[in-house]
Parts: sequence; C-alpha cells; structure tokens
Amino acid sequence: MTALPADKPTKRFFPTYSLRRREAIAGYFFVAPGILGFLIWVFGPMVATLLLSFTDWPIIGQAKWVGLDNYVRLFTVDPFFYKSLRATLYFAFGSVFLRIVYTFLVAMLLNQDVRGKAFFRTVYYLPSIVPVVASSMIWMWLYHPDFGLFNAILKGMGLPPSRWIHGTQSVIPSIILMDLWAASSTILIFLAGLQGVPRQLLEAVEIDGGNWWNKLTAVTLPHMTPFIFFNMVLGFVSAFQIFTQSFIMTNGGPNDGSLFFVLLIYREAFGNNRMGLACAIAWILFLLIALVTFLVFKTSRSWVFYYGDEE
Repeated sequence: MTALPADKPTKRFFPTYSLRRREAIAGYFFVAPGILGFLIWVFGPMVATLLLSFTDWPIIGQAKWVGLDNYVRLFTVDPFFYKSLRATLYFAFGSVFLRIVYTFLVAMLLNQDVRGKAFFRTVYYLPSIVPVVASSMIWMWLYHPDFGLFNAILKGMGLPPSRWIHGTQSVIPSIILMDLWAASSTILIFLAGLQGVPRQLLEAVEIDGGNWWNKLTAVTLPHMTPFIFFNMVLGFVSAFQIFTQSFIMTNGGPNDGSLFFVLLIYREAFGNNRMGLACAIAWILFLLIALVTFLVFKTSRSWVFYYGDEE
C-alpha cells in the first residue's frame, strides 16, 4: 500500500505583515478622510485661487490670463485697496491688543474666590453663544445716533452724543468695542491658565513681603505668557478676517471707513464680478496674515516663558 503524498504548502491569499506595518496601514486608513478633505476642500481651492489671481475672470465666461495686472492695479490705481488695508490693520492691531488686556483683567477678576463666582463666569461666557448676525442687529440699535441706548446714557451723564458706527472716525472703535464684548473664549483660556499658576510661588512672594503687584509681575505674568502668545496668534488670524459685523452694520461705510479686506473681496467677487481681482486680494490677505503670525512667533522667544525651562 503506497503512502499518500504530503500536502503541499498552500499560498496565502492575504500576505502576512508585521504588527508595525499593519498598524501603519490602519493609521493611514483612518487619517485618509482628513487628508483627502484637506487636499480637496483647502489645498485645491488655494491653488485654484492662486491661478485665478493672474486672470481676468467675470465668473460668467472664460477666464483671460493677465499675469500680474491684478496685483499692479491694486497697488497703483485701485481707489479702495489702501483704504481697506488701513481699516483692516487699524482694527486688527487695535482689537487684538485691547482684547488681550481686557480679557486678562476680567479673567483675573473671575479667578478670585468670591461669592457667586460661577454666576459671573456664566454671564461673561454668554456672548460667545450669541450668533454674530443677531448680536450685530442688537448693537446696531445700541449705536443708533438718535434712539440708541449708548447715546441715551451719554446724554443722561451730560456728555455729548457720539455718531458711533455712523461716523468715519468712530466706526472702527465702535466695532472694536463690540468685539471686546464677544471675547468670552479668550477669557475662558486665560481663566484656565490662571488656575495653573503655581500657588507655592505666590506664597513665596508673600513670605518675602511682596504685594499684589509683585505677584503679578514676578509670577503670574511670566506663567501666563504662553496663553497670551496663543490668544495673540488666534486673535490676529481672526481679526484680519472680520466680515460679518461690517457687512451687516455698516456695509463698509461710512466713507469706506470700515471696508475691511474680506468685505472688499466679497464686493469685487460678487458685486463687481471680478473674481480674478478678488483672488488677488485674498492672496495679499493670506500673505499679510502669514507675515504678522511669523513676526509674533519670531519675537515670542524673547518674552514667552514656559514653566519648567532650564534656561
């Protein structure tokens, strides 16, 4: 009786992978939606707008290649570009630095161990959940030169009324005031940072005979610089892209005093049907934000302190 032949080793349909390789494949699989979303909805449109910025495209019709004409026009003959640049820079730097100071002081007050602390924290956080459109409509009434609440308060105090958003010189400070009212998220970040300030260092200052000013300058502020840096970067990125308030409340007026960059992009793209010129303005805005962010990062080495650094 002959012996049956031994079974030949069968070839696996799925090859065997090492554990590390399987984990890498699974990782790429899970991050693929995020990467594809970035490439399709962010990077792709950015490249498209860069190409369109060198064209004259009236949206309806063919795009005509014009090279650098859009950029030359903006920096030489466009009557609104420099007005928009001044208004945007004025609002961005004014609102960011005032927001940092105001929200830091409010966060310090909310960090005190007082009665009703939770109530006050809730009150200060409420503006962040109000839609910008709704709050803009409310502030339009507050800023009304004849029937507004603010001018009624000024008249009751015997002070002259203001034109608020209806005056060329007062429109941007008025929008900055409204922006400070809605700075709840910045207050929340500062409040979280203040709760992480080492108590033993504050007690050491008290033992050495220091007062509240010594605590603030020697302990609190150095430990809060990372949070100031974070809020400053986010603040500049957000401030340079302001649109809704000026679009609803002033429509860029009066006398183009609140014609911010994003509103100018909207006008050129959908009002004047000059999408190529609008894309050029958008890229100038992108480079402006990148430049300011780079300068903030560059200077942060000299004033941002990280707790635990050996230097």
